[in-house]
Amino acid sequence: MPVQLADPIEAIQEPPLPRKTWSREEIEVLESTGLFNDQHYELIEGELISKMGKKRPHVEGVKRMGEALVSVFGAAYVNQEAPIDIAPEDNPRNEPEPDVIVLRRRSSEFTANPGPADLALVVEVSESTLRQDRTTKARLYARAGIGEYWVLDVKGRRLLVFRDPGPDGYRVQLSFGELESVSPLERPRDLIAVADLVG
Repeated sequence: MPVQLADPIEAIQEPPLPRKTWSREEIEVLESTGLFNDQHYELIEGELISKMGKKRPHVEGVKRMGEALVSVFGAAYVNQEAPIDIAPEDNPRNEPEPDVIVLRRRSSEFTANPGPADLALVVEVSESTLRQDRTTKARLYARAGIGEYWVLDVKGRRLLVFRDPGPDGYRVQLSFGELESVSPLERPRDLIAVADLVG
């Protein structure tokens, strides 16, 4: 007959298991060995996050967002799924790849990944990553001083807008429904309908 344990497993207190955190330099070395093959990752807070296969709603959301931002800023200033350099030199543990970025200079002028001062807007399209995009990535982009960050919530059919970055996160967080429109901070006269983004 099985014996009932005195303490439920939830009550057991153990320290977290040690984890290896990575730097951009270490990841570059690993990539050069061909270890990742066709797998694609982004480096967030020292952890490798798999860029999972994109489902159709996400693909369409990125496409619509890109088209809307190109209509406002021009094709030379809008990149999709391009890495950005946001980590200070003493903590090189981040190299995210937002779904869409808007540059302050033409894309062709860059010989290295753009940094926070080069970015007018950073966008993530969320179908299955909403929690991470609203928390981890929002804090990361705010600490880097990126002035405006958008999250297109595909399932919720809304656009989340983050502004006024600080060391603890964005001080302004807004939600726009599909019947509303929004203007990027750097193009206040150009309205983008949320309905056009969510499809």
